[in-house]
Amino acid sequence: MGFQKVQNESPLEGRRTILLTGATGYVGGRLLAELEAKGHRVRCLARRPEFLAGRVGAATEIVSGDCLRPETLGAALAGVDAAFYMVHSMGSTGDFEEQDRAAATNFGRAARDAGVGKIVYLGGLGSQGDALSRHLQSRQETGKCLRDSGVPVIEFRASIILGSGSLSFELIRALVERLPVMICPRWVRALAQPIAIEDVVAYLEASLHLPVKSRVFEIGGADIVSYESIMREYARQRGLRRFMMFVPMLTPRLSSLWLGLTTPVYARVGRKLIESIRNSTVVTDAAALTAFAVRPMDLREAIERAIRNEDNAFAATRWSDAISSGASSRPWGGTKFGSRLVDSRAAFVPVARSAAFVPIRRIGGEHGWYYANGLWRLRGFLDLLVGGVGVRRGRPHPDQLQVGDALDFWRVEAYEPDRSLRLAAEMRLPGRAWLEFEVTDAEGGSIIRQTAVFDPTGLSGLMYWYGIYPLHRRIFAGMLSGVAARAVKADLASS
Repeated sequence: MGFQKVQNESPLEGRRTILLTGATGYVGGRLLAELEAKGHRVRCLARRPEFLAGRVGAATEIVSGDCLRPETLGAALAGVDAAFYMVHSMGSTGDFEEQDRAAATNFGRAARDAGVGKIVYLGGLGSQGDALSRHLQSRQETGKCLRDSGVPVIEFRASIILGSGSLSFELIRALVERLPVMICPRWVRALAQPIAIEDVVAYLEASLHLPVKSRVFEIGGADIVSYESIMREYARQRGLRRFMMFVPMLTPRLSSLWLGLTTPVYARVGRKLIESIRNSTVVTDAAALTAFAVRPMDLREAIERAIRNEDNAFAATRWSDAISSGASSRPWGGTKFGSRLVDSRAAFVPVARSAAFVPIRRIGGEHGWYYANGLWRLRGFLDLLVGGVGVRRGRPHPDQLQVGDALDFWRVEAYEPDRSLRLAAEMRLPGRAWLEFEVTDAEGGSIIRQTAVFDPTGLSGLMYWYGIYPLHRRIFAGMLSGVAARAVKADLASS
């Protein structure tokens, strides 16, 4: 398939056209949001344009193209002033170096033929004198292939990128959360200069305003640390005690297989990451601090922001949108969203939204939890035994709620009358928990969605969730059925 225009362009007179590749990726997706927020006229190039549907602004174009198919690139680059090249093949099963080389060469030639003013590329740090890994060698060779086209290239070489969702951060998080005792090879002590995703995006956007000439900028955060230090800082912020045992020999292949068993990273990607981690990725040329106003944050703040940003994004999630209400099955143990485990289920009721919300508004206290109230009281008693709040607090009003109210061993965290209620758990748990209800309009009635969320703290949290999930699963299903039955009964009584 050749070039295909998926969305009509909305003309923005007087603004430069920016082409963005890799918008479905981690960095590219965040750069897209920043470019749109800054008012840039953006065109996204994607192999699978449908993956971007609903994720771009009204004025952003989406075009179909593939850097390994040069015939698809010419029309996509027409009229482009600057292009962000955010393509790499680390997750591919074939020869990723050859694929990277071919893709960059094709893109550079097409950009030259289209008269593109400059290409901005994000690569990786690493000194040529350090016997670079295949991955880092390929990242730096990609920059050279782009420059060989004759188009001016601004290349950023970054160390580890920290942010919720980044491959490196998710690897660190999974290891620290799941393993109280870690057997560590020597590579965890290699030095790096981790940089927050916000700072990377700021550098990339600011590069659009630089003079048009080829430059290479090394970028990193404020601290020079090891992977060991990063894992210890993450553990500190999560309140986890972790023990590390160092072994003199653990080959990249064995390490990658170990990662494949203990983390969500595929073993083949893990091996490429480990081979790169063994190289020091520290800034040796501070020119970026002179050329840009960006002042990168330190490790503590970068991890703190990654955790906080995930909390904010999670709090804003509408589960009726995030999880299809028509889904016929759920994975056993719930769905994973980052570090969180989610059990979400929905029921249709033939009543108006306001009527469907009545039992939700009254939940807890004397009204109970609509299923297995004896088990809820037992849970409260056990909570009292370990110094928790139990269920003795009840609720301040039997029929009204407001944010901040205590509700048995929960507290009202968010409340929108006749629409949604989110409760944060205050009982003793090896993690954090929320219970949320949403009611949405549907043809002939309403849909009630009930979502239980658990953010486990370490291995004990995971054992708690999966150990009692069979019981929770029954209680969650029974509670939703009870809410639905009460809604129908109350509606009949009022009519």
